[in-house]
Amino acid sequence: MSRRRRGGDRGTTVLVAHPGAELYGSDRVFLESVSAYVGAGWRVVAALPERGPLVRELEARGARVVIVPTPVLRKSALRPLGLVRLGLDGCRGVWHGTRLIRAVRPTLVYVSTVTIPLWSVLGRLLRCQVLVHVHEAEGSARTLVRKLLAAPLLAADRILVNSEFSLSVLTRAVPALGDRSTVLYNGVVGPDEHVPPRGSVDGPLGLLYVGRLSPRKGVDLAVAAAGLLVAEGCAVTLDVVGAVFPGYEWYEAELREAARRAGVADVVRFHGFRTDVWRFLAECDVALVPSRVDEPFGNTAVEAVLAARPLVVSATSGLREAAAGYGCVRFVTPGDARGLADAVHGIREAWSSVSAQAIEDAALADERHSPARYRSRFLEIVAAMQGASRE
Repeated sequence: MSRRRRGGDRGTTVLVAHPGAELYGSDRVFLESVSAYVGAGWRVVAALPERGPLVRELEARGARVVIVPTPVLRKSALRPLGLVRLGLDGCRGVWHGTRLIRAVRPTLVYVSTVTIPLWSVLGRLLRCQVLVHVHEAEGSARTLVRKLLAAPLLAADRILVNSEFSLSVLTRAVPALGDRSTVLYNGVVGPDEHVPPRGSVDGPLGLLYVGRLSPRKGVDLAVAAAGLLVAEGCAVTLDVVGAVFPGYEWYEAELREAARRAGVADVVRFHGFRTDVWRFLAECDVALVPSRVDEPFGNTAVEAVLAARPLVVSATSGLREAAAGYGCVRFVTPGDARGLADAVHGIREAWSSVSAQAIEDAALADERHSPARYRSRFLEIVAAMQGASRE
């Protein structure tokens, strides 16, 4: 007899845990996982550390949301004060998390991302099955850091990984995790209405960056590329859609100052965090994903292709997988503003063929990343895990 309660039948309960309440890439994939559980008849209880726009989306899908103080691993935790806060949050998290699991009595604990390891450990200790979904790939981090991030996954019965690149980073850190890991590419919801690219690019070329504002995402490179293009007589606008982590407001201030120094403060427009990203994609001509460092996958790259927009993306890590096989994509060296500008020049010069290819690529991306396909495969993996526990 398995040490865990049997589950997988209609009416069973899953506790799903996530490290935030926003609506960026991993948040939206989390929503698709929750939708898969609900559609299969599971009762879903979602544990979040805070309130935000994700709460409303979860409740609309039929999940019950509980706000639970939980330690979330951030880079700030490496500082002395950060370690103290992490320890205090950990103590509170153990108390509240244990109470919630005992009250809910879930068959399965589904942990979204490696940044909330407490849930994996608590689930194991309280005799639940544990499924962890890895959305991170810190391939450039120090070996010790990668091992510490991966070690709690040893408590998981099964691990989902969002790309082959993420899997390689994970297994380099802890090789034993390979046997319990499965790659599942993200399901990405496309736009309700497909707006084709402009027939011609008379006037300024509309560039768009969507995502978190942080140095690692290379937003400053997009601003610098816009400056180069304008200086060379190529009229462009750049819309920046996204916000910083609390405490990183200095980075947005630097971006605004960089735009001013480059003489493009009037064409670089900051919109903050927005949920209506499809409107911005429909209004732009070319999407930019200029990440400097490793990315586990690249939902924003997939969204650009789904919107039938040519894409310029850093040739690195999981972004290569997310954007591979599309004719409307141009890869550039990470950290190279000049390369970004040249790629935009090239797209403008070949607009007729590139924009036509973007329309074809949108259909291919819709097939690859269909949410229905994702949910079906997700549930197959859950069912296989549940079946193995009964043997």
